[in-house]
Amino acid sequence: MASSDNYSARHLSVLEGLEAVRKRPGMYIGSTDSRGLMHCLWEIIDNSVDEALGGFGQSINVILYADGSVEVQDDGRGIPVDVEPRTGLSGLEVVFTKLHAGGKFGGGSYSASGGLHGVGASVVNALSARLDVEVDRGGKTYAMQFRRGEPGTFTDKGKKKADVSFTPHETATAPEIVGKAKRGVTGTRIRYWADDFIFTPDARFSYKDLQDRARQTSFLVPGLRITLRDERGLPDTPGAEGPHEEVFQHDGGISEFVDFLSADSPVTDIWRFQGSGSFHEKVPVIDSNGRSHIEDVQRVCEVDIAMRWGIGYDTTLRSFVNIIATPKGGTHTTGFEQALLKSLRKNVESNARKLKFGQKDKLEKDDVLAGLTAVLTVRLAEPQFEGQTKEILGTPQVRQVVSKVLEKALNERLGSTKRSEKAEAATLMEKVVNEMKSRVSARMHKETQRRKTALESSSLPVKLLDCRSKEVGRSELFLVEGDSALGTARLARSSEFQALLPLRGKILNVQKASISDMLSNAECAAMIQVIGAGSGRSFDIDQARYGKVILMTDADVDGAHIRTLLLTLFYRYMRPMIEHGRVYAAVPPLHRIEIINPGAKQNEVVYTYSEAEMTRLLGKLEAEGRRYKEPIQRYKGLGEMDADQLAETTMDPRHRTLRRVNIEHAQAAEEVFDLLMGSDVAPRKNFIIAGAEDLERERIDA
Repeated sequence: MASSDNYSARHLSVLEGLEAVRKRPGMYIGSTDSRGLMHCLWEIIDNSVDEALGGFGQSINVILYADGSVEVQDDGRGIPVDVEPRTGLSGLEVVFTKLHAGGKFGGGSYSASGGLHGVGASVVNALSARLDVEVDRGGKTYAMQFRRGEPGTFTDKGKKKADVSFTPHETATAPEIVGKAKRGVTGTRIRYWADDFIFTPDARFSYKDLQDRARQTSFLVPGLRITLRDERGLPDTPGAEGPHEEVFQHDGGISEFVDFLSADSPVTDIWRFQGSGSFHEKVPVIDSNGRSHIEDVQRVCEVDIAMRWGIGYDTTLRSFVNIIATPKGGTHTTGFEQALLKSLRKNVESNARKLKFGQKDKLEKDDVLAGLTAVLTVRLAEPQFEGQTKEILGTPQVRQVVSKVLEKALNERLGSTKRSEKAEAATLMEKVVNEMKSRVSARMHKETQRRKTALESSSLPVKLLDCRSKEVGRSELFLVEGDSALGTARLARSSEFQALLPLRGKILNVQKASISDMLSNAECAAMIQVIGAGSGRSFDIDQARYGKVILMTDADVDGAHIRTLLLTLFYRYMRPMIEHGRVYAAVPPLHRIEIINPGAKQNEVVYTYSEAEMTRLLGKLEAEGRRYKEPIQRYKGLGEMDADQLAETTMDPRHRTLRRVNIEHAQAAEEVFDLLMGSDVAPRKNFIIAGAEDLERERIDA
């Protein structure tokens, strides 16, 4: 702030509103940590995006400097520099020092914009130790500088810093002309240093968040080119080794956005629905005398929706108002979900006989949202948000507009007589009905979750050899390959806490099968019933009957295939079991080597788990001059082991080795499962051919 000896009425007029921002920044940016720091940057970026939305710009550059400052450049019209008649100040000073001032009030410049409270630039200025702005307009380059919201001049020349001498302007001063701009070139460049007195010491700009936001915006504003440059050299960032630059530009709009967000195999193509609706809204208006009165204003709301269903059950819904994300939803998402449920209920009921949909059956919201990836955008002037952070849309009339647009378009699509669209609609309705049946089935399964005593009846599969313990955390369920292995495992297990469920052959590949096929498959249904926590969206990890599920298959290629099929089932329909680290793969040995000890000393038995390990052991024994019995026993399957051998090597917690299955990168895991187990054969063939050169023939167990 200015020192006491030059503090004047000029400072009072400038800082009148901005002092409140500095005293209570959380009211304007949510918090003073990294989240609040990023919110300030969004405010500046969104102003540039609004110019592009209005058709006045095509590129935005964001630069993160090593000194902690950030610069946002655009090729929009440039902030006005002429005198604003009411205040007698330049437009540039008004924008950066006056709250609720700018082109977004009065409806003259922006019909629909992101920063609607008009406090964005001025709040960022108030919370900055220094802010420099340059504007290209009319063949000239204008500049202004501010310290903590106050206009003035810094004394540094050349390389700019935040902690240098500053002289505040004693009177209203026009922006300084610092150069010439090329004919027809316009734009704005804003560089600021966040104030260390306001933000916490650990507050940092997140390149990942910036990257996600830039990509998202490039989808929402087709043709807009956003360039990010990170010069900070921070560890664990793409620019750790030197300046890093990325460019984002997408011309396909939100249809391309849905394609980017979709991870699973498609059930439908990407559907694009657009429409608009009008409504009346009562708003306060201030007349020329400064008096407020209520006026009835007609608003137009434009709706744009892109959506597709996949074979999975996760829902991804991104909603936006004037390209500003609303992660907590609002009236537009409520209207979207209502129309979706109403339309699908109507169309499913009209096809009830073909879909085997009973009169007592009823679709719920979760059934129609399963596997849906959608992007919903609405554009309207002066939307009502809950708070400056704009996370929830509050305009009540938008719900009805979105609902009408989507319901009409979806009914037309689902009732289409075109062959391809009709087939898609039938597949979608079948998926939705299957989701409903899965939910009902899961509820029925929960009735058998409680452990039964010997005197109680149980509807669990007959082939399940359950354990006696009722402690979920201690109990283990072994999924055993084949009846021959079951016989050995039955003798090797500890019946107190180890349960066995034998699997007959290779189970269904659920990556390619429908939900109804999965539920009707005996092996899949038995596993879901025995684990007892449901499946898909209705899976409840707290209801699982076992603390560990252990996949125990033979140590050959068939065993590896069965293990992959089982993991596909868990990943697709019981994913929380993997996410919570409760799925394991047993590691049975490949060889049993009996080392001959001299004299009466008992021979030593060593198990090896790979050809390489066996070769190393035999080489070591030969070097030491020790002998071993030949031939070396090679286990082709679990059934070849004696019970004590299986217990010692694979089942006894004191000696066994288990591999925990986890998901470090869900997107990568989804791509791998789709590659190895999905319906598209060509990528899998290419994968096999590409890896054929690296395969050693000796490793094939044939």
